[in-house]
Amino acid sequence: MKFPCRIDKFVSHINELPRSKVKILIKKGEVSINGIVTKKSDVQITREDSVEVSGKLLKYLGKRYFMLNKPQGYVCANSDELHPTVFDLLDEPNLKDFHVAGRLDIDTTGLVLITNDGEWSHQITSPKKQKYKTYLVETKEIITEEALEQLRQGVALHNEKQLTRPAQAQAVDKYALRLSICEGKYHQVKRMLAAVSNHVVELHREKISDIELDHELSAGEYRPLTEHEIDIINAK
Repeated sequence: MKFPCRIDKFVSHINELPRSKVKILIKKGEVSINGIVTKKSDVQITREDSVEVSGKLLKYLGKRYFMLNKPQGYVCANSDELHPTVFDLLDEPNLKDFHVAGRLDIDTTGLVLITNDGEWSHQITSPKKQKYKTYLVETKEIITEEALEQLRQGVALHNEKQLTRPAQAQAVDKYALRLSICEGKYHQVKRMLAAVSNHVVELHREKISDIELDHELSAGEYRPLTEHEIDIINAK
């Protein structure tokens, strides 16, 4: 939300009410600015003004940032007719203003970052910024050193002319590897493993840049990012 803004827009945004209902409240004298009742819907307010509706103080929470441990079966969308979304797991106001910074497939688990700060999330999602996303990948076939080297150099995805950017790939055991990529192509990790004649059985995102999934978060749980974690994205 940008300031200054109209009082009816502010109240509508914070209370998640239609603008028409807010205007009725204002006409009834239910809205005050800095302790003074206003009956004009187009009055401009600043971030510093104190607004009350029916005696209740409204607070603009500003930019917010969360990490979520995404379970399987949830989609990274604000709404979906067929599946639950990651936003169903958040108990926060004004979720309509939020978006996922780097989506995961419905069957992929792990770190999801959610924010209402578009500039911040662009730092994560833009390929030009080269923010690495790290995944723990369990595979159907044994991980060979030859396959790891191919992933490190870049592989040809089906129906794409250019190779993927060089990845960081390290074997964890015979049937698992840790893979870091700085792109966000459609089903990229699954397609990269297919390109080296393997198949992803399970996929879990552990890190975005240097923000690591909090191990204390169970599947479906979330928490606000720390100031340090927020700054990590802006600093690189």
